[in-house]
Amino acid sequence: MKLKRFMTIAAAATAICVVGLQPSHAQDYPTKTVTVVVPFAAGGNTDTFGRLVAEELDKRLGQRFIVENKPGAGGNIGLGDLARSKPDGYTIGMGTVSSNAINQTLYKTLPYDKEKGFAPISLIASLPNVLVVNPDKIKANNVEELIAFLKTEPGKHTYASSGVGTSIHLAGELLATKAGVKITHVPYKGSSQAILDVVAGHVDMMFDNIPTAAQQVKAGKVKALAVTSLGKADLLPDVPTMANTIPGFEATSWHGLFAPPGTPPEIVEKLSKEVQAIIAEPAMQEKLKAMGVTPVGNTSAEFQAFIDKETAKWADVIKAANVPLQ
Repeated sequence: MKLKRFMTIAAAATAICVVGLQPSHAQDYPTKTVTVVVPFAAGGNTDTFGRLVAEELDKRLGQRFIVENKPGAGGNIGLGDLARSKPDGYTIGMGTVSSNAINQTLYKTLPYDKEKGFAPISLIASLPNVLVVNPDKIKANNVEELIAFLKTEPGKHTYASSGVGTSIHLAGELLATKAGVKITHVPYKGSSQAILDVVAGHVDMMFDNIPTAAQQVKAGKVKALAVTSLGKADLLPDVPTMANTIPGFEATSWHGLFAPPGTPPEIVEKLSKEVQAIIAEPAMQEKLKAMGVTPVGNTSAEFQAFIDKETAKWADVIKAANVPLQ
């Protein structure tokens, strides 16, 4: 009886000690190098934002945060590796609207559990798209005129995108379904060649990330009709929003930081607070805004609610437009 009582007390004491160690573990974290998986190629927006945040986490937490690019399959390869990583906070990764919201519906199977998903840390930034047209191909000065023009020649006109299932592609599908027009999708492997073909007149129009398209707009090579954020964009302040003509129209590209499922909540919270503080710094705000980006920085819970909303929205667009599943 005494031995049984002793073992019960010992077990309780051990449990108390383990529970008591958790906050300390988070307080000490990190004690070694952290890998930041970027599921896209170096040089793109996701890579840029990942490196900006990793550099600041280096400074604030006193350990190296090293970016490792693992591109392929629309971000699925890198995210698959992230999902299989040990959930201890020493492997985290970047995700986007395409990889973490659109792909949930677009792909029949994913290299990770859709239900478990990931532990969202914080939304770093939101990037508006802008609708641009070749003025020789599209005779319209605004979205209302564009819709009327497209309805006169259904299916004749084309729009480019950076690939099937990207936010740029689905912005076009959203326009088609909400405005009741028929336009032909021409997918490219990236937006660089796509925007050049719109300039050359090989394709009539496209939605593109605003930093890239703004250069062509300011050079007078394409005409900007509207931005896809609910508010106006700093890089093109004179361009109206799509929502002015189509209420509720929003199709932004966003980038955030994630941890593998099962990562201790106290580590996720610590990282989230650090990222929020980094994004709130005036120098970072200025840097991101100069890129045409809307800085965010939110809590894990806020980020999860945002992802759920985005996933549902794009699922509806994919189904309504009969986008072929991958």
